[in-house]
Amino acid sequence: MTSKSSEKTGSQSPGREEGGRRPEARSRRNFLRSSAALAGGGMLAAGTKAAAAPLAIPSIAHETGRPIPESVYGMPSKFEAHVARRRTDVFKNRQNWSDWSMSPLQHQPGIITPNGLIFERHHAGIPDIDPATHRLVIHGMVRQPLEFRMEDLVRYPSVSRFHFHECSGNGLTDWLKPASTTVQQTHGLLSGVLWTGVLASTLFEEAGVDPRGKWALFEGADSAGHARSIPLEKVMDDTIIAYAMNGERLRPENGYPVRAVMPGWEGNVSIKWLRRIKVGDQPWHLRSETARYTDPMPGGKWRQFSMVMEAKSVITNPSGGMDLKGPGFYEITGLAWSGNGKIRAVDVSVDGGKTWREAMLEGPVMDKCLTRFKAPWEWDGKPAVLMSRAVDSMGYVQPTVKDLQKTRAIVGFVQHHNAIQPWTVNAKGEVRNAIGQA
Repeated sequence: MTSKSSEKTGSQSPGREEGGRRPEARSRRNFLRSSAALAGGGMLAAGTKAAAAPLAIPSIAHETGRPIPESVYGMPSKFEAHVARRRTDVFKNRQNWSDWSMSPLQHQPGIITPNGLIFERHHAGIPDIDPATHRLVIHGMVRQPLEFRMEDLVRYPSVSRFHFHECSGNGLTDWLKPASTTVQQTHGLLSGVLWTGVLASTLFEEAGVDPRGKWALFEGADSAGHARSIPLEKVMDDTIIAYAMNGERLRPENGYPVRAVMPGWEGNVSIKWLRRIKVGDQPWHLRSETARYTDPMPGGKWRQFSMVMEAKSVITNPSGGMDLKGPGFYEITGLAWSGNGKIRAVDVSVDGGKTWREAMLEGPVMDKCLTRFKAPWEWDGKPAVLMSRAVDSMGYVQPTVKDLQKTRAIVGFVQHHNAIQPWTVNAKGEVRNAIGQA
């Protein structure tokens, strides 16, 4: 079993302070100084106009707004209708029961993804399960098998934790050449979520695990019968049996009424519509662990159980499909995350990796959670190549595709793509996907 990548494609980041420390305070000072220098030079963000006086009173200020409804689920403004999940536009053989719907990261300002925008991955459509009849069973190598109703689960001590959630197939269409146009299509199988539920360890302690038990089979109630073998160390460490996300109960597409959450690990192991957990002394070697969700390696071999999502980052603004409105000041911003811990630093380049400078990390910086970074940039109107690289608390540095090719075989349906993503900016201000070109 490989619960942490064995390929060592990352490296110690060059130019770090003694002890590997990268204080956020220093990043913040550098960012503010750079911004202040630009402002002091009379630089305005591209497209910004000097204020005209006086500011006209809009007509809407003379009209009564819409009446307050008696009872309704709140919805975004009609002017934000363009912010939506999208099915992939890369694969031509799209299906209506087994496919992805991707989060619009270019429109996400913070680290939390709204419930209606969290990415989806389905194998047999979306089941509608009545929580009153649903049951979760823990059985196998335990002292006493247990059956839980939903009303039982919510009575246990709960936890609420922020974690990123990412599909192992995030970026699988864009390894060697640009197949996608926007960051939603290259990296949109990623979301930031506040998960609420009961720790799996709490339930397992009550069931009593046989000392010979080393693995647990998590199985969903959907017609695909999707299941994965999980090492008991992970189950007892931080696995959550979740029934809520971002302050409300799970939605059907996200596993309602109950699911597993394996923080920092590939999304397919966080089984949705969870119905049973069976404890055993070895992995089950299911189809999802042999023919699927394995990594091609040199020499024709395939690696199993590489569940950890390694350190990764992506610039979300400016990003593919956007157009810069002329030379001037821009704030480069994006997201970074690591399944091995916290993000320690993010470096940004505007010249295709020839030179790097440290971005500022925007707090809070949490374990196995999305972290937002930003850096000031004065675009001179000339072609540029924007890139970011993350460094996590283990000292692992986000690699390039060439780095990954040293230890991975980039053939077939390749997953776990955590390489640096470049965006080109041409003289017209058009931002394009440059994977494989920079």
